[in-house]
Amino acid sequence: MFHPKVILRIIGLLLQLEALFLACSLGLSLYLKEEGMLGAYVYSLAALVGSGLLLTYLGHNKERNISRKDGYIVVTLCWVVFSLFGAMPYYISGYLPSITDAFFETMAGFTTTGASVVSNIDELPRSLVFWRIMTQWIGGLGIVFFTVAVLPIFGLGDLHLFAAETIGIARAKLHPRISVTARWILTIYVCLTLIEAVCLKVAGMGYFDALCHAMSTMSTGGISTNSGGIAAFNSPAIEYIIIAFMLMGGTSFSLLYLAIFKARPGELFRDAEFKSYITFVALFTAIICFGLYITENMSAEGTVRTALFQVVSVITTTGFSTTDYSQWSPVLWFTLSGAMFVGACSGSTTGAMKSIRVAILGRVMNNEFKRIVHPNAIIPVRLGRRIVSEQIQSAVLAFTVLYVGMVVVGILINMCFGLNLVDAYGLSLSSVSNVGPGLGNYSSANAMATLPDTLKWFYCFQMLVGRLEFFAVLLLFTPVFWKRQ
Repeated sequence: MFHPKVILRIIGLLLQLEALFLACSLGLSLYLKEEGMLGAYVYSLAALVGSGLLLTYLGHNKERNISRKDGYIVVTLCWVVFSLFGAMPYYISGYLPSITDAFFETMAGFTTTGASVVSNIDELPRSLVFWRIMTQWIGGLGIVFFTVAVLPIFGLGDLHLFAAETIGIARAKLHPRISVTARWILTIYVCLTLIEAVCLKVAGMGYFDALCHAMSTMSTGGISTNSGGIAAFNSPAIEYIIIAFMLMGGTSFSLLYLAIFKARPGELFRDAEFKSYITFVALFTAIICFGLYITENMSAEGTVRTALFQVVSVITTTGFSTTDYSQWSPVLWFTLSGAMFVGACSGSTTGAMKSIRVAILGRVMNNEFKRIVHPNAIIPVRLGRRIVSEQIQSAVLAFTVLYVGMVVVGILINMCFGLNLVDAYGLSLSSVSNVGPGLGNYSSANAMATLPDTLKWFYCFQMLVGRLEFFAVLLLFTPVFWKRQ
């Protein structure tokens, strides 16, 4: 059963919350006395507040229940509507005069993909750069954002919004009430962002750069404040700090809460997914190190740091870069694409498959080999000490088929527009995995400006379904979803 008025009211409230975030950029613009940006922010805020109040009024009803179907609609609509309104400052200010480019830039931000059509970030006003980074920091919150902002108003409705945005592998709740869990996770998110900002300031960044890169790192969005990215700072200390916080951004926030706030670091290494995640990081880093050692003239420390930074950046779908890896051997490109596919932990801000799904797939395949040899044996699939149910195995397999299918469809569409196989593969995988940079000619996250508008809209769709893990979006296109019963 649908509750249209409840849906309108939630969207209206969230638009007003988006207005509060955009007001931060307006405040920064006034502080910096930026010419030409005041009108863009005022008109955008007026549209946000006005639309938010209108939808809230239209949704005014004593009914507070929200069904599971309502949750799917709200979650999908919210990302689209947020991106539409979030694109207004780019479009009105004239820095991105194309609606397509403005929407693409905003969708890439909210989905924490980090792809960009801005070829020279240094030409943007600082407040607009801050808004780009704010969009990905908001998007990194995911379900926490919905829960903390909206659900106290709707009582028990939080469970259905949670279910709509976390289809697949669910993490254990830290508290019986999801809203309390969400506040704890939000606290971790904010605290780690501020801690990283302090560390980056101490390492040599300015206040603005430190805060922005901390927000970009913890959201695993990868948008920088300058065209040169992290490489422009030329600081090993900054790179190591960002590596550490990218690793934390790719870790389940439930585990981080137990490890940091509850002082139980042992929980990290008792978690099967975290161990898989660290194993994948070590494996990909070792391969890249070996490849750089035999092909590049670099010091031992420089080789390890470059390899580790790039692997962690890609596997956490952050997309930062300290080097032009398109100049590396093609074998190393495709090694990085493997990291794009695997991803980090569920319950984090990252995209891609997630390590837990890859680990389950590996165990399912291993069990199939055992069943061939011992056809009558009953061999459960285990992840750590837990037995993985057939329902979860089925969900993982279905997700994998959708994931690979979406990447393949993207490759074919890209090639229809004249892209070569490497570029087509890299852009499709990067969009679905929410990484940002691709491969070949598109290894820079800022290289999307020259692509056709049709492809940009398709990438927006790929970024959205990848961020919401396919089912929440694609379910809306199935007839069974719209049946009354």
